[in-house]
Amino acid sequence: MFAQLSAFWRDEDGATAIEYGLIAGLIAVVIIAGLTALGGGLNGLFTRINNALINVGTPASSTPPANGSGG
Repeated sequence: MFAQLSAFWRDEDGATAIEYGLIAGLIAVVIIAGLTALGGGLNGLFTRINNALINVGTPASSTPPANGSGG
């Protein structure tokens, strides 16, 4: 019985798994905090890019040619 208890006490596999889980959780928290901080700025940037691309496709004038041939 003492040998089994001693072996259980020395076994570090579970502790290592918990440590990796804590590290993964900490990395996730840092990523979420970073994305939250950058979210507003990125939203504004993509909105400006979207508006610029929409304006590129808008024709400058919609009046037909003067001679009426249409092209």
